[in-house]
Amino acid sequence: MSDPLAVWFAVQSELLGHGEEVNSESRSCFDYYDDDILFELFHLTRPCIEFVADMMRVRMKKFLLTPRSLDAMIMVTLNFYARGSYSPSILKRFNLKTDCEDIVVTVSEVAAGLSDQFISFPQSQKAKIDIAQMVEDFCGIPDVLGLLTPAHFRITDGTRELCINSLGYASVVSQMICDLDGNILSVEQCCAGSTRERDLWGTSVRGREIEEELYGRYWVVGGQGYNLSKRVLTPVCAPKTSADRNFNTAHAKLYKKTQHMLRSLKWRFRCLTQLCFAQHKLMNIIKTCCVLHNIAKKFSVPMPHGEETFQDLQPNNLCAEWRDICPDAARERHQLILHYFSATKCQEEQE
Repeated sequence: MSDPLAVWFAVQSELLGHGEEVNSESRSCFDYYDDDILFELFHLTRPCIEFVADMMRVRMKKFLLTPRSLDAMIMVTLNFYARGSYSPSILKRFNLKTDCEDIVVTVSEVAAGLSDQFISFPQSQKAKIDIAQMVEDFCGIPDVLGLLTPAHFRITDGTRELCINSLGYASVVSQMICDLDGNILSVEQCCAGSTRERDLWGTSVRGREIEEELYGRYWVVGGQGYNLSKRVLTPVCAPKTSADRNFNTAHAKLYKKTQHMLRSLKWRFRCLTQLCFAQHKLMNIIKTCCVLHNIAKKFSVPMPHGEETFQDLQPNNLCAEWRDICPDAARERHQLILHYFSATKCQEEQE
């Protein structure tokens, strides 16, 4: 993504179409609160909130016919995303009842469409080269375009056995790809928590594009629950050499980045720590929170206090069986490890 101001004009131009203006009076709804209370209610700063709210108003006016106040709907939804519940001050301001599920579902359905503008895989050759170089400088692994991870979200409706993941709690799982800085590049699907990573990848639209090398001969780095494949680079399950161990150390550095991204996403948007909606409605909420995560990063919004103590337990599946590994992919990973992580290579870098 580019500078927030440039993104603002680009999105406004696309959404407004024929130069339609946003009603300036509608931008004053958040002025009722000072900056500290705004952050407490929404976990976003005022400039970021105004940016998001203006976009949501435009999109909701275009796609929704509703007698409700757009401001009320936007504020209630953003408040729910941030806190996982509805703050009494918001409900009182708009004379709403505590059960606002229909508002959240409606706004999320419309706002999820913003993912086309704010969640994007690198397309230009320069963007790909820059991302790959950042990763190589960070850990030594070359030609990496993204960090692949399953994202489990707890749900309250855990009555179905398929929702129980390997850690024993009920969840849905989405597949995400992020960059080294924690920007989300792709978010797909909303499957039962018992779904294995390799199955997520096998049914993934983005996965199919990457495996077919539509973005070039770049890797995405995945954890041990994924199968090593043509374009998914996984750790060595049974390292036998120092080069294997060096590679696994570098791989683990990248894996920590995906965990930090997920922890930040869930700590800013607490609704994701305990979702109470029907499964078919969850993907829009997850997508919208990912959009807001990326926008917040572009606006350099600080994290709410306490992130360092927040524990986000994610299921950790076992390594794929050797019989499931593509021989060509195993050979390519082996050559990469020999070239970049052998003792000779490490000594050359130290010198």
